[in-house]
Amino acid sequence: MPLPDRPHLPLRPLWLCRTCGTPWPCADARLTLLDEYAGDPVGLSVYLCGVLHEATADLHRLHPADRLDPAALFARFLGWARRRAMP
Repeated sequence: MPLPDRPHLPLRPLWLCRTCGTPWPCADARLTLLDEYAGDPVGLSVYLCGVLHEATADLHRLHPADRLDPAALFARFLGWARRRAMP
């Protein structure tokens, strides 16, 4: 089954939004993901965990000398979904 059209997709390996240029997931991408996974908050978390893993690897490859902040990456890719998707 094809995915619905999501214009606010990540530009890899930079992990910026292809549409608005802000760090992905941008506000529009987050709203779209919340809508897509409205009945499946666990599925959203699993998807975002995979994305977090991929983004961490990409960002590390781009800037190996920079230390990535795990807490900031978690908040950016996963933390927002838990607060909003869970009752």
